[in-house]
Amino acid sequence: MTDPNPSAAETPASPAASGGVSSVAEVPTAHASRYLQQLCKHFAHKRPVSFDETAGHINFTIGDCRLSAAGETLVLRCEAPDREQLAQLEDVVVRHLVRFAFREELRLDWRPA
Repeated sequence: MTDPNPSAAETPASPAASGGVSSVAEVPTAHASRYLQQLCKHFAHKRPVSFDETAGHINFTIGDCRLSAAGETLVLRCEAPDREQLAQLEDVVVRHLVRFAFREELRLDWRPA
């Protein structure tokens, strides 16, 4: 399993912090923590990931996705160098989330962050 608490030296600077773009989506679901952990475990097979029950970070080649679970809300924040890569990152995250949440219909709308 991955280290759920990487040191600051291990966490790369976010693309948005270096002039990129970002978006956020708040997803109402009773399974916020479960989906956060499923997404992080899934991508940990190929990507650098850190997570615990309430927060996660997935480092993709095209950007980063930070996740948080608070009560019945899963918050997804994607950051990428440009709008094209941000759209790709949002698509990858949504497609996987929808697969894991096949028993419910999720409401998910990205907005600029």
